[in-house]
Amino acid sequence: MAITKGAKKAHRASLRKRVFNLRRIRAMRAVVKEVRTLVREGKADEARQKLPRAYQAIDKAAKRGVIKDGTAARKKSRLCALVKKGAVRGGSSG
Repeated sequence: MAITKGAKKAHRASLRKRVFNLRRIRAMRAVVKEVRTLVREGKADEARQKLPRAYQAIDKAAKRGVIKDGTAARKKSRLCALVKKGAVRGGSSG
């Protein structure tokens, strides 16, 4: 447990920041899961339309330091590859 006055204050601040970080990461995971689900269901066009929202959520998480820049790049790359693969497999043209 924090002993000094400054450590206690830093702990309180970290608990407040945690709320925002959790909100940001949950939003990111939700939209990424939504895109993955759409690809799995064969709705490649809808997944392609949701891709910018996923990119935005990932970029915001990286900007705020919730995830690292490399992690964000990897997530976006894999998500894009999945959507492209789904579009080819699903037969949806775009």
